[in-house]
Amino acid sequence: MTPRRDPAALAESIAAAALDRKAADLAILDLRDISSIADFFVICTGRSDVHVRAICNRVEEKLADQDERPVAREGVAHGRWALLDYGDVVVHVFQPESRTFYDLERLWSHAPRFTSASTSAIELGRP
Repeated sequence: MTPRRDPAALAESIAAAALDRKAADLAILDLRDISSIADFFVICTGRSDVHVRAICNRVEEKLADQDERPVAREGVAHGRWALLDYGDVVVHVFQPESRTFYDLERLWSHAPRFTSASTSAIELGRP
């Protein structure tokens, strides 16, 4: 069995895969010091149910190539809010209305936040 990858590296791979499919407003929330739910949330937006599914499928494909599989997968078929749980990293792919309604970034506003432009800074621990 392959040892699990570092959660920060896993979050960065997930972000890159989502961006491959043109995910919008990508953010990574660092929960390591504030929650036992996960080490990171990767949150992004898709324009439609088809786009949300495409983003999720790309994440799963790219991570499967790296021997990573989600432990849970929810909402992908409906495409309004999809969740891929990789244990230490949870991926949330929303349509815009759902993202605004659930507002996870406000709920976790005390978590350090990284944008797609600063994802490599995760390892250094700075936003």
